[in-house]
Amino acid sequence: MNIPHRCALFLALLLIAAPTSAEPVVRVVGLFSGAAVITIDGQRHMLRVGKPGPQGIELLSADSDSARLAINGKPREFRLQKDFSQSSAQPDKQRVVVPRGQGGHFRIQGSINGHGVPFLIDTGATSVAMNSAHARRLGIDYKLAGTRVGVTTASGIANGYRVQLERIKAGEIELYNIEGMVIEGSYPTEVLLGMTFLSRLRLVDEGNILVMERRY
Repeated sequence: MNIPHRCALFLALLLIAAPTSAEPVVRVVGLFSGAAVITIDGQRHMLRVGKPGPQGIELLSADSDSARLAINGKPREFRLQKDFSQSSAQPDKQRVVVPRGQGGHFRIQGSINGHGVPFLIDTGATSVAMNSAHARRLGIDYKLAGTRVGVTTASGIANGYRVQLERIKAGEIELYNIEGMVIEGSYPTEVLLGMTFLSRLRLVDEGNILVMERRY
Protein backbone atom coordinates (compact mmCIF):
# COMPACT_ATOMS: atom_id res chain seq x y z
CA MET A 1 0.00 0.00 0.00
CA ASN A 2 1.46 3.34 -0.93
CA ILE A 3 1.72 6.29 1.44
CA PRO A 4 -1.20 8.37 0.07
CA HIS A 5 -3.59 5.41 0.36
CA ARG A 6 -2.32 4.66 3.85
CA CYS A 7 -2.89 8.30 4.96
CA ALA A 8 -6.36 8.35 3.43
CA LEU A 9 -7.30 5.17 5.29
CA PHE A 10 -5.92 6.56 8.55
CA LEU A 11 -7.98 9.76 8.18
CA ALA A 12 -11.11 7.78 7.38
CA LEU A 13 -10.67 5.70 10.52
CA LEU A 14 -10.23 8.87 12.58
CA LEU A 15 -13.48 10.30 11.23
CA ILE A 16 -15.34 7.09 12.04
CA ALA A 17 -13.92 6.92 15.58
CA ALA A 18 -14.42 10.62 16.38
CA PRO A 19 -17.27 11.00 18.88
CA THR A 20 -20.20 13.20 17.90
CA SER A 21 -21.26 15.88 20.35
CA ALA A 22 -23.97 14.51 22.62
CA GLU A 23 -27.33 16.25 22.69
CA PRO A 24 -28.02 17.77 26.12
CA VAL A 25 -30.33 15.88 28.47
CA VAL A 26 -33.44 18.05 28.71
CA ARG A 27 -36.34 17.55 31.11
CA VAL A 28 -39.41 19.70 31.64
CA VAL A 29 -40.10 19.94 35.39
CA GLY A 30 -42.56 22.87 35.49
CA LEU A 31 -45.31 23.96 33.08
CA PHE A 32 -47.23 27.21 32.88
CA SER A 33 -49.10 29.20 30.24
CA GLY A 34 -46.35 30.58 27.99
CA ALA A 35 -43.51 29.45 30.26
CA ALA A 36 -41.70 26.32 31.35
CA VAL A 37 -39.03 25.27 33.82
CA ILE A 38 -36.53 22.84 32.31
CA THR A 39 -33.34 21.15 33.37
CA ILE A 40 -30.42 20.90 30.98
CA ASP A 41 -27.93 18.27 32.12
CA GLY A 42 -29.28 18.76 35.63
CA GLN A 43 -29.17 22.59 35.65
CA ARG A 44 -32.55 24.29 36.10
CA HIS A 45 -33.64 27.14 33.79
CA MET A 46 -36.79 29.21 33.30
CA LEU A 47 -37.91 29.62 29.67
CA ARG A 48 -40.55 31.97 28.27
CA VAL A 49 -42.10 31.94 24.81
CA GLY A 50 -40.39 34.41 22.48
CA LYS A 51 -37.23 34.79 24.56
CA PRO A 52 -33.94 33.03 23.76
CA GLY A 53 -32.91 30.24 26.12
CA PRO A 54 -29.60 28.66 27.11
CA GLN A 55 -27.60 26.47 24.71
CA GLY A 56 -29.78 27.50 21.78
CA ILE A 57 -32.90 25.92 23.27
CA GLU A 58 -36.05 27.94 22.58
CA LEU A 59 -39.54 27.57 24.02
CA LEU A 60 -42.07 27.58 21.17
CA SER A 61 -45.22 27.06 23.23
CA ALA A 62 -46.31 25.85 26.65
CA ASP A 63 -49.44 25.18 28.65
CA SER A 64 -50.30 23.13 31.72
CA ASP A 65 -50.05 19.86 29.75
CA SER A 66 -46.93 20.09 27.59
CA ALA A 67 -44.14 22.26 26.20
CA ARG A 68 -42.81 22.48 22.64
CA LEU A 69 -39.08 23.18 22.51
CA ALA A 70 -36.72 23.84 19.63
CA ILE A 71 -33.43 22.04 20.31
CA ASN A 72 -30.72 22.72 17.72
CA GLY A 73 -33.49 24.07 15.52
CA LYS A 74 -35.58 20.88 15.72
CA PRO A 75 -39.00 21.15 17.42
CA ARG A 76 -39.80 18.53 20.07
CA GLU A 77 -42.75 18.12 22.42
CA PHE A 78 -42.21 17.40 26.12
CA ARG A 79 -44.59 16.32 28.84
CA LEU A 80 -44.04 17.19 32.47
CA GLN A 81 -41.36 15.02 34.05
CA LYS A 82 -40.21 14.65 37.62
CA ASP A 83 -36.74 15.95 38.38
CA PHE A 84 -35.13 12.77 39.72
CA SER A 85 -32.34 14.02 41.96
CA GLN A 86 -32.69 11.19 44.48
CA SER A 87 -32.89 7.43 44.30
CA SER A 88 -36.16 6.16 42.86
CA ALA A 89 -36.36 3.86 45.88
CA GLN A 90 -37.04 6.87 48.10
CA PRO A 91 -40.64 8.17 48.50
CA ASP A 92 -41.68 10.75 45.91
CA LYS A 93 -42.08 14.20 47.41
CA GLN A 94 -44.76 16.63 46.30
CA ARG A 95 -42.97 19.46 44.51
CA VAL A 96 -44.21 22.65 42.85
CA VAL A 97 -42.20 25.11 40.76
CA VAL A 98 -43.63 28.66 40.77
CA PRO A 99 -42.47 31.37 38.32
CA ARG A 100 -41.85 34.90 39.60
CA GLY A 101 -44.65 37.07 38.29
CA GLN A 102 -45.72 40.69 38.08
CA GLY A 103 -44.17 42.93 40.67
CA GLY A 104 -41.61 40.26 41.54
CA HIS A 105 -44.15 38.22 43.51
CA PHE A 106 -44.86 34.50 43.45
CA ARG A 107 -48.48 33.48 42.90
CA ILE A 108 -50.02 30.03 42.65
CA GLN A 109 -53.46 28.61 42.00
CA GLY A 110 -54.86 26.45 44.75
CA SER A 111 -57.89 25.77 46.90
CA ILE A 112 -59.21 26.00 50.45
CA ASN A 113 -61.58 23.25 51.53
CA GLY A 114 -62.12 22.37 47.87
CA HIS A 115 -62.92 25.92 46.71
CA GLY A 116 -60.55 27.32 44.10
CA VAL A 117 -58.50 30.36 45.08
CA PRO A 118 -55.40 32.17 43.77
CA PHE A 119 -52.72 32.62 46.44
CA LEU A 120 -50.02 35.24 46.89
CA ILE A 121 -47.08 33.43 48.49
CA ASP A 122 -46.00 35.55 51.45
CA THR A 123 -43.31 34.35 53.85
CA GLY A 124 -43.90 37.52 55.89
CA ALA A 125 -47.45 36.47 56.76
CA THR A 126 -47.61 34.38 59.92
CA SER A 127 -50.68 32.46 58.71
CA VAL A 128 -52.87 31.85 55.70
CA ALA A 129 -54.72 35.18 55.69
CA MET A 130 -57.77 36.53 53.88
CA ASN A 131 -60.33 39.31 54.21
CA SER A 132 -63.95 38.78 55.21
CA ALA A 133 -65.21 38.84 51.60
CA HIS A 134 -62.78 36.06 50.68
CA ALA A 135 -64.02 34.02 53.64
CA ARG A 136 -67.67 34.39 52.68
CA ARG A 137 -66.95 33.37 49.09
CA LEU A 138 -65.07 30.30 50.36
CA GLY A 139 -67.92 29.33 52.69
CA ILE A 140 -65.96 29.97 55.90
CA ASP A 141 -68.24 30.97 58.81
CA TYR A 142 -65.42 32.66 60.69
CA LYS A 143 -67.59 34.34 63.33
CA LEU A 144 -69.16 31.06 64.37
CA ALA A 145 -66.11 28.81 64.11
CA GLY A 146 -63.28 31.27 64.75
CA THR A 147 -61.64 32.92 67.74
CA ARG A 148 -61.71 36.71 67.73
CA VAL A 149 -58.34 38.48 68.01
CA GLY A 150 -56.96 41.95 67.36
CA VAL A 151 -54.87 42.26 64.20
CA THR A 152 -52.51 45.09 63.26
CA THR A 153 -52.78 46.11 59.59
CA ALA A 154 -51.45 49.02 57.54
CA SER A 155 -54.69 50.86 58.36
CA GLY A 156 -54.49 50.19 62.08
CA ILE A 157 -56.10 47.66 64.41
CA ALA A 158 -58.74 45.41 62.86
CA ASN A 159 -60.90 42.55 64.03
CA GLY A 160 -59.48 39.19 63.07
CA TYR A 161 -60.73 35.65 63.53
CA ARG A 162 -58.39 32.70 63.96
CA VAL A 163 -59.87 29.71 62.13
CA GLN A 164 -58.90 26.12 61.41
CA LEU A 165 -58.86 25.33 57.70
CA GLU A 166 -59.50 21.67 57.00
CA ARG A 167 -57.65 21.39 53.68
CA ILE A 168 -55.41 23.69 51.65
CA LYS A 169 -53.94 22.83 48.28
CA ALA A 170 -51.27 24.86 46.44
CA GLY A 171 -50.49 23.38 43.05
CA GLU A 172 -49.99 19.66 43.74
CA ILE A 173 -49.17 20.12 47.43
CA GLU A 174 -52.06 19.44 49.79
CA LEU A 175 -51.93 19.86 53.57
CA TYR A 176 -54.54 19.41 56.27
CA ASN A 177 -55.57 21.27 59.43
CA ILE A 178 -53.92 24.61 58.72
CA GLU A 179 -54.48 27.65 60.91
CA GLY A 180 -55.85 30.64 59.04
CA MET A 181 -56.75 34.24 59.79
CA VAL A 182 -59.81 36.12 58.54
CA ILE A 183 -59.54 39.91 58.81
CA GLU A 184 -62.71 41.98 58.64
CA GLY A 185 -62.59 44.61 55.92
CA SER A 186 -60.81 44.72 52.57
CA TYR A 187 -57.30 43.78 53.77
CA PRO A 188 -55.53 41.74 52.49
CA THR A 189 -56.65 42.26 48.90
CA GLU A 190 -55.33 38.81 47.95
CA VAL A 191 -55.42 35.54 49.90
CA LEU A 192 -51.98 35.17 51.46
CA LEU A 193 -50.32 31.77 51.60
CA GLY A 194 -48.46 32.35 54.84
CA MET A 195 -46.19 30.46 57.18
CA THR A 196 -48.75 28.15 58.81
CA PHE A 197 -48.70 26.42 55.40
CA LEU A 198 -45.21 27.31 54.13
CA SER A 199 -43.39 26.18 57.30
CA ARG A 200 -44.28 22.59 56.38
CA LEU A 201 -42.43 22.94 53.07
CA ARG A 202 -38.87 23.28 51.90
CA LEU A 203 -38.58 26.54 49.94
CA VAL A 204 -35.77 27.32 47.49
CA ASP A 205 -35.76 30.74 45.81
CA GLU A 206 -33.76 30.41 42.58
CA GLY A 207 -34.34 33.94 41.33
CA ASN A 208 -36.97 33.62 38.61
CA ILE A 209 -38.57 30.56 40.19
CA LEU A 210 -39.54 29.34 43.63
CA VAL A 211 -39.32 25.60 44.31
CA MET A 212 -41.69 24.36 47.01
CA GLU A 213 -41.32 20.79 48.25
CA ARG A 214 -43.31 19.05 50.91
CA ARG A 215 -41.33 17.80 53.89
CA TYR A 216 -41.70 14.19 55.04
